[in-house]
Amino acid sequence: MQDILSMLNALRRPRLLMRAARIGAEDYRRNAHLPRLLGYGQMPRHGAALMRLVDIEAELNAQRLNDDSAYSLLRHIDVLIAIVGEARIMRASQVAKAA
Repeated sequence: MQDILSMLNALRRPRLLMRAARIGAEDYRRNAHLPRLLGYGQMPRHGAALMRLVDIEAELNAQRLNDDSAYSLLRHIDVLIAIVGEARIMRASQVAKAA
C-alpha cells in the first residue's frame, strides 16, 4: 500500500483544485461518497478504492488538459476529495497498526 501513497504524493495538480480537495476532505464520509463515485455494491478496501479513484481522476485530468466539453470541474473536485479522504484514512490505519 505504500506504493499507492507514494504515487499520490507524486500527483501534481493545480493548487486551487488540491486546496478545494483538502478542504472538502474534512467532511469526507466513505459510506456516503464512495458509492456515488464508484457505484453501489460492496465497498472496496482502501487500496482498491484509491486505485479506482486515481484511474477516474487521471481520465478527468486528461479531459481538463484537452479542454474536453465533457469535463466536469465538480466531478473532478469530488474525486479528488475522495482520494484525499481515502489516503488520510489509509495513513491513519497504518499508524494505528504500527503503534
